[in-house]
Amino acid sequence: MVDVMSRNRAVVTLPTDTQIMIERDFAAPKHLVYKALTTPELVSKWWVGQRGEMTLCEIDLRVGGRWRNVMIAHGKFEVAFHGEYREIVHNERLVSTEVYEAIPDADAHPTVNTVTLTQLGDRTKLRTLVQCESKAQRDAIINSGMEGGMQEAFDLLEEIAISLR
Repeated sequence: MVDVMSRNRAVVTLPTDTQIMIERDFAAPKHLVYKALTTPELVSKWWVGQRGEMTLCEIDLRVGGRWRNVMIAHGKFEVAFHGEYREIVHNERLVSTEVYEAIPDADAHPTVNTVTLTQLGDRTKLRTLVQCESKAQRDAIINSGMEGGMQEAFDLLEEIAISLR
């Protein structure tokens, strides 16, 4: 299976003072990438990358529905995120809020994440635009080390999407 994978890395850019853009191609059709992004049993296999163990993955995939992911990191501490779906276009687009639960009053300051999937032949381009409330919030996310975990998670996401063929 490794030969089929793109060996691609996500590219992270900062389009504005309050935005993070993440782009990556996957060696799988968009309906399979979408399935791997929205099915709890599959998300549980890739979301943590190599950083720990998933203990909870809840997805209520409907506008107004909520999601929550919890992991125990290798350092033996809990990491949890949650949000609410604002827009869903099957196999094409997901818009949801995201809150890192360890931050006090985080529910008052969610990011809004827009995931767009575009079919490119037999591959899929995934774009995630993270809209932050402030430059400080954007910079805190960038400086959190999120990119290393995201790269690991996306490698696993690709493996899973390919395996669904």
